This record gives sequence, C-alpha cells and structure tokens, in this order.
Amino acid sequence: MTEFWEEAFKDNQEMWGFEPAKSTVLTNDFFIEQKVKNVLIPGIGYGRNAQIFRDNGMNVTGIEISKTAIDLAQKHFGNDLIIYHGSVTDMPFDNNLYDGIYCYALIHLLDKKEREKLIQDCFNQLTENGFMVFAAVTKEAPIYGKGTCIGKDRFEIFGGIKMFFYDRETIQEEFGNAGLFEIIDVIDDVYPFYLIKCKRTETAN
Repeated sequence: MTEFWEEAFKDNQEMWGFEPAKSTVLTNDFFIEQKVKNVLIPGIGYGRNAQIFRDNGMNVTGIEISKTAIDLAQKHFGNDLIIYHGSVTDMPFDNNLYDGIYCYALIHLLDKKEREKLIQDCFNQLTENGFMVFAAVTKEAPIYGKGTCIGKDRFEIFGGIKMFFYDRETIQEEFGNAGLFEIIDVIDDVYPFYLIKCKRTETAN
C-alpha cells in the first residue's frame, strides 16, 4: 500500500485541496465542545484535515505512510507539525496520551485484523475520558460491490485500492467494546460516510 500512496501523491500532489472534509469540520466542532487540546491523526496525509484543529488552539501530531505527503505537509505547515513516518499498523509511535484522536478515510483501507489493531491502539493512546472519531465509508456508497470481491464487504477497486464498506452492524461489532456512543451519517467528498464516535471510560475496554 505504501507504493500506491507514494505514486498517488507524486502524481497528484494536493489531490483533495486544502479545505477540510465535512467530517473534519464536525469533529473539530465536537472537539472544541469537549475542550480537546491534543489531537493525534493517524493517516494525516499532507495535512488537509489538520489545520482546522490547529486554528482552534489544538496541538496536532500525525502519522503518515507516504514520505511525499509528509514533505508536502511540512512545506505548507512547517516543522512545528510533528508527523511520524510509518504505517498506522505499527502504532504506537510515541508514549503520549491524547484527549482526541481523529482518523479520516483510513480504517476502511485495512483488513479485519489491521482494523481491530488500529481501534485498540488508538483506544490505548486516549486519556481517560478522551475521544476518538473515525470517518469510514458506508455500504451506501455507489462504489460498494464494484471491482473484485476479496472478502465480506471488501473489494479491490480503482486499480489496487482494497476497501471495506461499513454498516451499523459491523460498526457495533468492531467498535462496541471501545466506548462507542454515537454514529452519524455524513456525505463527504461525494461519498456517504459514517462518523463513529468513541469515548474512553472506566467501563470501556
């Protein structure tokens, strides 16, 4: 997957522009409401979805597999934005705890074991009463069922992207023990997404 995203960023630099996704705007509003101060963004890309948090006084740390994307982020935001170079499947990259974790359009690119590990790794890096929010594509997307089926609700499309499509049942299965408390429907970059909110409490795993 590393090679795919390196080529994607090289061929089409800031491919989604710099306006934050709708899911990001909603998550930023939520984090402000919850007085979140330190945000971890696994899969930060070139920083499109980072600046809105920084503009609202939050410290942002990122994880990104593409060196090209990291170079683009540093070109736009400078070296004060900490980004770890590596795969989210190798988390954690530091021993810090964050009161907010935001993961946009990433978890559905992983297989089941990788998704389980990412959810648990993110949960482990939350402070007590911290929040993690995932934006994931749904089975209502027009691309669901296209390409080559490589597993239950998982397809290889767009010349090599492996994508899992969520419904509310699978969200409950995968996030139910990680403090899941709300699922919101969002239209993001044309596609229908779920915004999945979890909170770390004493009763959550």
